[in-house]
Amino acid sequence: MIIDDAPAALVASYGRDEPGRAWLARLPRLLDEVLERWGLRPDGPAGNGMAALVVPVVRADGGRAVVRLQPAGKESSAAVLGLRTWDGDGIVRLLDDDPGSGAMLLERLDGARPLGSLGDDDAVMTVLGELLARLVAMPAPAGLPRLADVAAAMVAAAPAAVPRLSDAAERGMVGRCADAVAEVLPDAGDRLLHWDLHDENVLAGDREPWLAIDPVPLAGDPGFDLWPALNSRWSAVVAGDVERVVLRRFDLLTEVVGVDRGAAVGWTLGRVLQNALWEVEDGKTALDPADVALATVLLRHRA
Repeated sequence: MIIDDAPAALVASYGRDEPGRAWLARLPRLLDEVLERWGLRPDGPAGNGMAALVVPVVRADGGRAVVRLQPAGKESSAAVLGLRTWDGDGIVRLLDDDPGSGAMLLERLDGARPLGSLGDDDAVMTVLGELLARLVAMPAPAGLPRLADVAAAMVAAAPAAVPRLSDAAERGMVGRCADAVAEVLPDAGDRLLHWDLHDENVLAGDREPWLAIDPVPLAGDPGFDLWPALNSRWSAVVAGDVERVVLRRFDLLTEVVGVDRGAAVGWTLGRVLQNALWEVEDGKTALDPADVALATVLLRHRA
């Protein structure tokens, strides 16, 4: 048995309902079964984020890889579909998958060298923009969630959610975000989106200097993919001139990715709306300060 218990972060993510708790209880045995099925040998300590367990392994032919385990379902199926479509172009390469267990066998990247380890903010944003440009160049395959549907549901949910925020300024901000999304909704796009490309979801690799990991694929407008990059390294942003840094990042990303600036503002405000709805759903009555800052700047400079 490679692990005895599920890591605390996974328990926090999946321990809130019975299916999640059942998966957590099975995780040590499930990992052993996957390693045996694919003929893999563990090659270092397991790691994890909030969504998955990751174990470095060696294949029977001596090649290095990682096993990624998360509950089988729509999210894992979408990730496999997206990774197969990209086929390693700017992103970690999928070597094999097991739909029944939610397991993926992926090329091994350098988990100790995330893009965030670079000191220069413009360099980080440029790499993120260049990777995004490659990823969103791919048309989304059939079978993925559609931004058009996601955004329409967000706009419909906003009126009931807004009154649950305690601050009047934040209530007004979320309402304006919903209005901005309603304006761009008719052109929701059909590109293959990563949805979560920030500085910690890009790792150094052997095949290329930097490659994306952990997509949550979605079919839609590339402007919806900018928020995670804008939100990267936020502690460094708030230590300086927030408005100047946000605008510089936004201008750099929109230029490198090649997206319409006005539409990108609307879709980025859509991400703020999405986050706000999640906060309210979790029982919170205030927005994340980074979302407030980003929305304030973009609403002020909205074309």
